[in-house]
Amino acid sequence: MQKLREKLMQGVFLFSACVSILAIILICVFLFANGVPAMAEIGFFKFLLGREWRPANDVYGILPMVLGSVYVTAGAIVLGVPVGILSAVFLARFCPKWLHKILRPMVELLAGIPSVIYGFFGLVVLLPFVRQTFGGNGSSILTASVLLAIMILPTIITVSESVIRAVPESYYEGALALGTTHERSVFFVVLPAAKPGILAGVVLGIGRAIGETMAVIMVAGNQARMPAGLLKGVRTLTANIVLEMGYAADLHREALIATGVVLFVFILFINLLVSVLRRREK
Repeated sequence: MQKLREKLMQGVFLFSACVSILAIILICVFLFANGVPAMAEIGFFKFLLGREWRPANDVYGILPMVLGSVYVTAGAIVLGVPVGILSAVFLARFCPKWLHKILRPMVELLAGIPSVIYGFFGLVVLLPFVRQTFGGNGSSILTASVLLAIMILPTIITVSESVIRAVPESYYEGALALGTTHERSVFFVVLPAAKPGILAGVVLGIGRAIGETMAVIMVAGNQARMPAGLLKGVRTLTANIVLEMGYAADLHREALIATGVVLFVFILFINLLVSVLRRREK
């Protein structure tokens, strides 16, 4: 009976894995089957490096959206990653237990807030603050970067804290036995040991920042033009798809699907790069 249950559960797990793999294959087939022919018709370099996006004139260049996604994501990384990692270190190694019981649920609550609520927060709070403090109309790369930095914090904090807690306590105790302080033991022994896991958390945060749509649409300005500065509006790849897919047809629709292909390949490249770095680290 026990062996039968084990066989049954093995079959369930195998089926689940096959469904996941099949879903990924179907997504890839759909994207590439519809997007690659559009790139070929427009011209690969003209599509990827074109500086103008004018569907009414059959001009499809996504370089402004590619740079917009890169700039907004890079800003979110610069602002969010240090705060997230340091917050995780505090929760794992410095935070009193009574305070941890309060802060950890609050961090988890941040992860459950819908994107549109973040967008409203950015529209009502961040956008006027940026406009009054730095100038411009507020709908800008800076506003979108700050908002995305807040949105990726729960992912980075939760993953990084779990990884830091998973480091064997003997590492920390050995450092203390050699005469180092608590702070040095954490930052020079525990953190390097947890580096691969922390890197994985950062990648998950980057993935959310790149794929975020609704909140970015509400604060980024959505101008399909080359980025002109931190205080100027920009359109990302995801925003470009959402804003125009509802009325797109023929080549325009296929160009938007091709934009999804570029976004998909971009995320795969980041994950592949991180996997290579983790293997070299090991």
